[in-house]
Amino acid sequence: MSATTVNLPESTTPGTVVAPRQLQQVSLGLIRLGAGWALFWSGIDKVFGLGFGTAPAQSVLAGASPTKGFLLHGLPADAPAAALLKPLAGHPVADTLFLLATVGAGLALLLGIGTRVAAVGGAILMLSLWFASLPLEYNPFLDQHLFYAIALLSVPVFDSGRYLGLGNAWRSLPLVRDRRWLY
Repeated sequence: MSATTVNLPESTTPGTVVAPRQLQQVSLGLIRLGAGWALFWSGIDKVFGLGFGTAPAQSVLAGASPTKGFLLHGLPADAPAAALLKPLAGHPVADTLFLLATVGAGLALLLGIGTRVAAVGGAILMLSLWFASLPLEYNPFLDQHLFYAIALLSVPVFDSGRYLGLGNAWRSLPLVRDRRWLY
């Protein structure tokens, strides 16, 4: 059986179907925005204690550690990562890296600037959270952390900072133009 190639038109007449390329660009931009919002919201909720995942009394502004609760109480004692991660609970470096990966990477992804560094940092955080969650309760290997890591790694692969954000303006800056890793 031979494969058949279908060539779709690049543009359509006004008022009809969105062109496939435009739909791809919007989809890639929405993946970046969704992953960016998930990271950003997680971070600002921890900083301000907005009452969704973090109570105001447990916020960073109230003096709480953003990593201590999960690493000491949310991590199963029999988890393979427990011995490695529990000593990091409340450590200033762990707290700072967590907040950079959530608030910083999330904001960069939302804006579409510095998306390569932000996506890789966010993916590392998500892979760490996935590893910390092993063994998974409801699935042998896939949970939301692994899914987000995959989505985040698609950002630099497909260069989605160019869509639905400030990525193109960011790239034109002299500091960024010659340093592709800053895209």
